[in-house]
Amino acid sequence: MSWVTKTLSSTLGRKLIMALTGLFLILFLTGHVSGNLLLFKGDGGEAFNIYAKFMTTNPAVKILSYLTYISVIGHVIYSVILSRKNKSARPVAYAESKSSTNSSFSSRNMGILGTIILIFLVVHLQGFWYQMHWGDVPTVVYEGETYKNLFEIVTFAFQNELLVAGYVIAMGFLGFHLSHGFASAFQSLGLSHKKYSPAIEAVGKIYCVVVPVLFASMPLYIYFTS
Repeated sequence: MSWVTKTLSSTLGRKLIMALTGLFLILFLTGHVSGNLLLFKGDGGEAFNIYAKFMTTNPAVKILSYLTYISVIGHVIYSVILSRKNKSARPVAYAESKSSTNSSFSSRNMGILGTIILIFLVVHLQGFWYQMHWGDVPTVVYEGETYKNLFEIVTFAFQNELLVAGYVIAMGFLGFHLSHGFASAFQSLGLSHKKYSPAIEAVGKIYCVVVPVLFASMPLYIYFTS
């Protein structure tokens, strides 16, 4: 067995992969929410549609997209493996007593939170990403160039109050998931230090509120203004 296989199959190796894929997904969320802020521009979706075309045609972005898919799959697989290992490695009574007193709600329920987010992600991808690539999307022309009018698809979707409510609730779960995952990822990478850890935890607390709130504000804005 090679050292790579040994590392990937060890508990430490799994935690490192969880940390690296988690941080990569945090970077993805940052970029994704930044692009989606164009929905607020009030130009009828022009900037958003141009951005969407760039994100689906630029070669460098395509490579990052594939890395994102791999990170999502890897993050899910290794989270399941670690959860099973943790449950089998300790008695139920010990786990319940320790988790209830020494850990947060988020850390105790990372598996449940992650599962809910995964279900949301699948629905979200089917409704927007799949439609963008293979659905019957209307087109619009800006300065002689044709673009898929994804803005119209998004605007139509967020007229459904159940979809809006589900999206907002899912962002709440995302915030809880990030509140534990952000700091723990740095700890798993050995970047825990009495000088820097408080700053990392502070940034994590801000991030786990700001990013989900920005995501949640988009369907609410469209629902109440369209």
